[in-house]
Amino acid sequence: MEIIPNSKSISVGSSELSVLQLETAVGAAIRYFDNAHGVVVPRSRFLPVKTCSDLLLVKSDLFQLQHGSLKIDQSRFGGAPLIKLGSHFKKVSDFQSRIPHMPKILELDHLTITGNVTLGKGVHLKGTVIIVCSDGQKIDIPNGSILENVVITGNLTILEH
Repeated sequence: MEIIPNSKSISVGSSELSVLQLETAVGAAIRYFDNAHGVVVPRSRFLPVKTCSDLLLVKSDLFQLQHGSLKIDQSRFGGAPLIKLGSHFKKVSDFQSRIPHMPKILELDHLTITGNVTLGKGVHLKGTVIIVCSDGQKIDIPNGSILENVVITGNLTILEH
């Protein structure tokens, strides 16, 4: 089987270490089995979770667990939204600390978040939401916020009284 080199960086203490991970695609093994057959699986049954952007989708209110399968909520118009989370959300632990409570995304079309951003509890995202936090700055989206078709940049901290 073919070897696929995959360059990665891993954290070792306070520094980053470059490593080369060697992988192989399990689908490539089919040629080594006699009388092997492929099965076409519709996209509705195939929900790979390879990034924290994918994790946000499957943990959100967009999908419901029905008979052991994740199904898109019937009140959703169209397919899943496009979600792009920046490098601050690369590790699951960072994702969980920055988004401890899943936002409501049933009406979301596109989400981009980059930089030092945290989402509070009960945040509702609709339409296209773009949050860009500059280096050295911080954006905290407070509990219960409703963001619809907005671009947020710079730094923002809203305190509840």
